[in-house]
Amino acid sequence: MLGKLESDIQQEAVLERFVNRKGTEMIYIVKYTGPFGFIKPWTAVRDSETYSQNFLTPSIIEGIEKKLFPELLEQEKYEPRIVRHRLTYIGLSKQQEQTQPRGISVTVKKKESIAVIDRPRSILIRGVLLNPILYIALSKLEFAERAIQQHICLCRNEDVLLPAEFLTSEYILKINKEEFDEPDNGFNGFELRFGKTKQSFIVGFNRFDKSKPMYGWLHIVGNNPLTSQVSSR
Repeated sequence: MLGKLESDIQQEAVLERFVNRKGTEMIYIVKYTGPFGFIKPWTAVRDSETYSQNFLTPSIIEGIEKKLFPELLEQEKYEPRIVRHRLTYIGLSKQQEQTQPRGISVTVKKKESIAVIDRPRSILIRGVLLNPILYIALSKLEFAERAIQQHICLCRNEDVLLPAEFLTSEYILKINKEEFDEPDNGFNGFELRFGKTKQSFIVGFNRFDKSKPMYGWLHIVGNNPLTSQVSSR
């Protein structure tokens, strides 16, 4: 118990360095947590075993943004309100999922003069994220205040994430934008940095932008990007 209190004190000391730095751009962090999450890789079709990818694509972030701020649905071009994000989790769990194909099979029984229509079922294995934590960085306080009043879904409707408190018992954390990338300060995890560079790879096609290809490079923060008592806020 004493060790846990000491780690809390250390993290609170780190928080004091983040707040109210003058002459730097500030962002507003909201934390979402949930029991499970599954982000289907764009290359997966009907693989018998598929593991969740550990980063969010531009279309996923845009979908979350438009869920939180529905007025953006009517706008084709707008200034992004979610400026950064970071995803972490404690591990992967193999779970079974029953699926049915779109097609049907028809069996004609001549003796009985009947036709049997059936949709075959199959079992797939999903590697699901356990206890995912998603930090989203918003450009303005008013956006963060709206975000903490809502839930989001991590791709699947059943993967509901709810706003969670930081160690300071606050739901919104104001920090320096540059310090969001410092390792082992409580924001360890995975983030796809959007854009096409020499180190980028294709991550899918954007359904919000005429199915144009999406590119990005994986940014990993921290010696241990997975959730731990020391690194998690």
